[in-house]
Amino acid sequence: MTELTELTAEALVDGYRKGDFSPVDATRAVLRRIEEVDPAVNAFVRLDAETALAQAEASAERWRRGEPQGLVDGVPVSVKDILLMRGGPTLRGSRTVRAEGAWEEDAPSVARLREHGAVFVGRTTTPEFGWKGVTDSPLSGVTRNPYDLSRTSGGSSGGSAAAVALGAGPLSLGTDGGGSVRIPAAFCGIFGLKPTYGRVPLYPASAFGTLAHVGPMTRDAADAALMMDVITGADWRDWTQLGPVEGGFREGLRGGVRGLRVAFSPSFGGQVAVRPAVAAAVRKAVEGLAGLGAYVEEADPDATDPVEAFHTLWFSGAARVTQNLSPAQRALLDPGLREICAQGSGVSALTYLAAVDARAELGRRMGRFHSSYDLLVTPTLPLTAFEAGAEVPKGSGLRRWTGWTPFTYPFNLTQQPAATVPVGVDADGLPVGLQIVGARHADALVLRAAHTLYEAGIAGIPAPTPA
Repeated sequence: MTELTELTAEALVDGYRKGDFSPVDATRAVLRRIEEVDPAVNAFVRLDAETALAQAEASAERWRRGEPQGLVDGVPVSVKDILLMRGGPTLRGSRTVRAEGAWEEDAPSVARLREHGAVFVGRTTTPEFGWKGVTDSPLSGVTRNPYDLSRTSGGSSGGSAAAVALGAGPLSLGTDGGGSVRIPAAFCGIFGLKPTYGRVPLYPASAFGTLAHVGPMTRDAADAALMMDVITGADWRDWTQLGPVEGGFREGLRGGVRGLRVAFSPSFGGQVAVRPAVAAAVRKAVEGLAGLGAYVEEADPDATDPVEAFHTLWFSGAARVTQNLSPAQRALLDPGLREICAQGSGVSALTYLAAVDARAELGRRMGRFHSSYDLLVTPTLPLTAFEAGAEVPKGSGLRRWTGWTPFTYPFNLTQQPAATVPVGVDADGLPVGLQIVGARHADALVLRAAHTLYEAGIAGIPAPTPA
């Protein structure tokens, strides 16, 4: 039943309800797919087939009784190895984390999925402590792009993106501190959402502070809405969590985009050099958005590049993550991470607070921008996937991953919801992503616009052929 690996979570639940197949069938198909593809792609750092099948058997029995436990009962799910999941270690891509211990606690989003009957098939790869926009680490090596194994999957949720693209489970949990859901989702041709900060509870709190979000990585926007209806459940461990959403995210998918005011910024006012194939695919999709009834005009946010403020906050967070490591442990770190930790440890309180002020000013400017526009649309990235194992494209002259992600990290600073949808491929067959950004708390609107693009056939590309 390998065709089950091509179904969305919604389709799987529908099939369980009708009795066409069972969670055991779906889980076995996903485990077979992982066995086939993971040696080449390296999307998973750990699998637990025995536990997954036991969870699937329990789910199948609930469905036979007509008593499903929740919205994703029996759906195979993977979890980025940054988020706690009871029953095994969360190693965070690092050789400095000890695997010993009880590991008895779930992160809030994992706990909500467990309460809704999800089947956990494994933990997905991440760069060390999720520090960069590609996925390779001293612990688990290089994760590769499903469309071209010589290219990067992106990061830091690269394992999750590759898994979903290849049919190794339709749902995955990722984290996004500067684009880490959207970057790999764009490179791997899937859907990814960074919700408004606080919409999905997070525990333990990230050392990267309020830059770090938890979000769904899925085949389409409808599955992301389903997942959001699960993972946004309240959790007292996160004191920054937002209140409950009126209605539900799946209900909010209806309504289309007719009448919405959409700003299209193809290059942030000429600040970003976007590759022609990316620019053409994104513009064509935006024209389709206008054809669906949205009022689209080219307009750029009033924002200078906030990279220095982002670096101050991000590098300081990296230093905080590693501050208690011994010299011997520091020698085990990714050299790039070790470098930014050294920079971050030298940041003064006054410099840090100046970055906080710059962040607040950017947030105010974006708030003003969204008083005129419901949504902002940009390319997700100015390029398609480059060679695997490198932080920046060879020959680019760039120093850090932020040099090629100018459309993503600003919206971590402002805490706005932002999604990426696949809208085409370049001449090498590599996916191109379009980013949809909403005002803070407008997560449902972002999902609705993305879903409309999928329904119209504007979003979505053929899945990669398994390696």
